[in-house]
Amino acid sequence: MAEGEAPSLPADRESIRRRLTAWYEEHHRAFPWRETTDPYPILVCEVMSQQTQLDRVVEPWEAFLDRWPTVDDLAAADRADVVGFWTDHRLGYNNRARYLHDAARQVVEELDGEFPRTPEGLQALPGVGPYTGNAVASFAFGDGDAVVDTNVKRVLHRAFDVPDDDGAFEAAANELMPDGKSRAWNNAVMELGGTVCGKQPRCDEAPCPWRGFCHAYETGDFTAPDVPTQPAFEGSRRQFRGRVVRTLGEHGELPLDELGPRVRVDYSPDGEYGREWLLELLADLADDGLVAVEERDGEPVASLSA
Repeated sequence: MAEGEAPSLPADRESIRRRLTAWYEEHHRAFPWRETTDPYPILVCEVMSQQTQLDRVVEPWEAFLDRWPTVDDLAAADRADVVGFWTDHRLGYNNRARYLHDAARQVVEELDGEFPRTPEGLQALPGVGPYTGNAVASFAFGDGDAVVDTNVKRVLHRAFDVPDDDGAFEAAANELMPDGKSRAWNNAVMELGGTVCGKQPRCDEAPCPWRGFCHAYETGDFTAPDVPTQPAFEGSRRQFRGRVVRTLGEHGELPLDELGPRVRVDYSPDGEYGREWLLELLADLADDGLVAVEERDGEPVASLSA
């Protein structure tokens, strides 16, 4: 594959997009910066969250904006106070605080208090690189390319077998993103990588909206650019999902209590791994369009979907 060329992605892009955006609307974490389109607090969040988990950013972000609520307030602040805040809240490299202060001054003094709206324009601000500029353009103005961070790379590598190459990741991310939807889409993909598709995947627990498309889920290989060691497969929920599909493929339709012992040796209808456990497993597979369950004479019967 040539550098920067998009890898082969599933043909049904609309289903991929629809499933992810619906999942995000229902399951996303409620961070306060997601409730605004003001570029100033979004820039503060992006700078604070560099190499820091988002849930650890909430308290310092709110405190920062309480102290300097607008870009004008930050521009007028004493730099020593801004750096002191950064140090007190253990936000990492102090040069981020200096760059943020310089960026605020540039917006106020040279741009009449108006932030640039494009990734390229934002990158002219001190300390704003390609990733941060694109993120602010996306989340504030809906005018960015696909955001590609560590979480997004992990998702694309696992779900669609995108090779570990920056150009390939960018090409795939932009090909998947709906036109004019950078704010919603980038938030959704990053949220998927930050929650369900973390270093230790939670495919069934969450559940993941892309299980039905996912290369890693199909193969059981959940390594990724930042996950060099294969997470445990033996005894996992995805292992038993695979057994259900294989068993139904071999035997055709089966009543619950005939399917259960073929899936796990410790199946007991009324036990911990019994009918209720198996019905939940089948419901997951039905959601992914792989299995159908119907009642016959009051008993559930499972089969592969037609």
